[in-house]
Amino acid sequence: MKIVIINGPNLNLLGTREPEIYGNQTLENMMDSLKEEFPQVDIVSLQSNVEGEIINWLQQYGFSADGIIINAGGYTHTSVAIADAVAAIKTPVVEVHISNILAREEFRHTSLIAPHSIGIISGFGAKGYSLAVNYFIDNNKQQ
Repeated sequence: MKIVIINGPNLNLLGTREPEIYGNQTLENMMDSLKEEFPQVDIVSLQSNVEGEIINWLQQYGFSADGIIINAGGYTHTSVAIADAVAAIKTPVVEVHISNILAREEFRHTSLIAPHSIGIISGFGAKGYSLAVNYFIDNNKQQ
């Protein structure tokens, strides 16, 4: 099973960026822990601050991976192009957010990606990624 995790802008700053919201763990540590937790899953972890790169990855993996987990960061609320890319691919997508976006500023309450995702996990910190991987594992067993 191959799961691609795409992280968007500013997530490369985890561990130093607003630790009261995002915690002290770096993105690299989160992804390493996830790979250790799920050794049976081929996890590809990507991060970019560039909208076009995220779209390219969605198109690249969106017809071959078993699942995509996306934390598009601020692009969640602004990028019609990323939302369109998620809508265009065949691979199921789970949207993940480290913080509870509904408990934050009003503009974060709207996700342009959500209508094209199979679900959203928000507010559980790094555990959200693990929950998303578990979803894909469980869903794969049922098929």
